[in-house]
Amino acid sequence: MLLFNVILLTHFLCFAVYLCTLLAQWQDYNTRVRGALGLVLGIILLLSGIALVALKYPHVNYYKVVPKTGLFAVVTIINIRFGGKVYTRGAYYALIAATLLAACIAVVRV
Repeated sequence: MLLFNVILLTHFLCFAVYLCTLLAQWQDYNTRVRGALGLVLGIILLLSGIALVALKYPHVNYYKVVPKTGLFAVVTIINIRFGGKVYTRGAYYALIAATLLAACIAVVRV
């Protein structure tokens, strides 16, 4: 149980830091070139999410896992598309929307 909670806390903190990095770009999303922090956080989020599912298997709540994985794929595709470039307005708002929607799915009790 302790291992699950540590991984869950790591997952949450990485998610919160990623959201904060997105929101920190609010004023200059179209001029700021991103660093490698988003990539590192994304990898940690992916690995900790896989670990959480593995620890809960076979009692996995697929109603939450599948949509969050889809949103993670959307975020990944947007970040790959704009790698080394600045975000467009639509891409930036799509990233924020996908991130907040994933957060809402995570906290909803099903």
